[in-house]
Amino acid sequence: MRRLSLPLSLPLSGLLALTLAACPGPEGDPAPPDTTGPAPEAPAAVEIDRSTIELPVAEDPSIVYAAWFQVGSQDDPPGKEGLAWLTAQLITNGGSESRSYQELLEFLYPMAAGWGVRVDREMTTITGRSHKETADAFQALLTEQWTKPAFDQADFERLRTQGINALEKNLRYAQDEELGKFGLEAFVYAGTPYAHPPQGSVAGLKSITLEDVRAFFEAHYTQDRVVFAMGGGYSPEQLAAVEASAKALPEAASAAPTPPPAPAAIEGKHVLLIQKPGADASISFGHPIDLHRGEADFYALWLANSWLGEHRNSASHLYGVIREARGLNYGDYSYIEAYPEGGFRSMPPTNVSRRAQLFQVWIRTLPNEHAHFALRAAHRELTLLVENGLTKEQFELTRDFLRKYILHFADTTSGRLGYAIDDRFYGLDRDGGPGHLADFQAALDTMTLEQVNAAIKKYIDPDNLKITIATGEAESLRDALVADAPGTIEYPTPKPQAILDEDQVIGAHELGISAENVTIRPVDEMFAG
Repeated sequence: MRRLSLPLSLPLSGLLALTLAACPGPEGDPAPPDTTGPAPEAPAAVEIDRSTIELPVAEDPSIVYAAWFQVGSQDDPPGKEGLAWLTAQLITNGGSESRSYQELLEFLYPMAAGWGVRVDREMTTITGRSHKETADAFQALLTEQWTKPAFDQADFERLRTQGINALEKNLRYAQDEELGKFGLEAFVYAGTPYAHPPQGSVAGLKSITLEDVRAFFEAHYTQDRVVFAMGGGYSPEQLAAVEASAKALPEAASAAPTPPPAPAAIEGKHVLLIQKPGADASISFGHPIDLHRGEADFYALWLANSWLGEHRNSASHLYGVIREARGLNYGDYSYIEAYPEGGFRSMPPTNVSRRAQLFQVWIRTLPNEHAHFALRAAHRELTLLVENGLTKEQFELTRDFLRKYILHFADTTSGRLGYAIDDRFYGLDRDGGPGHLADFQAALDTMTLEQVNAAIKKYIDPDNLKITIATGEAESLRDALVADAPGTIEYPTPKPQAILDEDQVIGAHELGISAENVTIRPVDEMFAG
């Protein structure tokens, strides 16, 4: 294979999630379509360069490995939702032809090394890390996983059961915030291959057989669907050995990659209330955006989004309005790209690249009696942002913050390798391009306030949204949303008069949600299939 080397001078940054073997993100079954209007045109597929991505770091005592396969949950056959996820789990958390899973664990333990996998909508990325001294033995084990997986029946039953339990028990009853976030994706992408979570559905997983897994592996884990990546202190011989593993795979996939979804246009505000007994309220709302890394407007909109709701940034605007000033919850954030596991990470994830993206706002869990007010507050701030844009001071402060902040996105070899894979997905390394984070830094140097405010108006639409709320009081919240009567909240401790005055304005902010656009779904029906 032809190789691509990344020079160490690139200002890349972030965190590569190495082990996401069973970290499900709940989405529910698609809600009944309730939108009208023409569907936007799906973004075109990017022809993938199959050359190996290299990130040599001679002084690094470890070696980082990755094999990105161009397959994901959107490739699940109808009725077999979860097949891509289960196949990847059997490759990485099952045995190989020469060793059982238990034997693999025993081999890996003294190496202090391991591997994991992330399955997303369009990507399956197997990653591993070992010390240089044990690298030869480690990579022999690792490459055998994707060239000669055992597909053992006992491993299959164990992993399928784990997936079903994760959907039925964990996501429904232990992760309210993720339930709301992935419920929004199911709501927006209803009727498309993006609608179900990467882990699939309960019925889909139950319907999958071991033969289904074998056939899926043969159809999608092929030479023309894989890109290898290595970073750290590896040798040319070690790189060549990893590349040679591709020869054990079939030459070509049996079908073209699945195109990304084109969800129906949203007209008005539509609400999905997930009724979960005893739960507080977790809110997510947003809409699709046709914008991707490498585009000038993408970086302009990121700056605006950073001001509005940068993840885990206590200086961002939504955080200040909802948490800092009023103490309603733990945090309030917004995104222009997929950001799974937001409750467990502080920096953007890698290897969740998608050709279809959402703008979304995440209002972390708060008491049900405050849900309507918090939704009004967030929607009001979004509306004001679109109407007024950023001020010169807000623009300059956010730009200065981002110049330093993005340096932390990939401050390890693993993180840089993760971003390099995503650059390949979007074609940003083509013709020697420096990649997303270098492009980001360069864009900040030339960006103008006018460009940012134009991007806000072009891509953010407060009037046409889908809203998902996981709540223990779905019926009363529905009634309050539909009535849209003025209201405010009471605080356990005194607040400044300026806050109380603003509360009156927030309480009178109309959302304009009609009764026919509100659906209540019991939590037990979510991601059932």
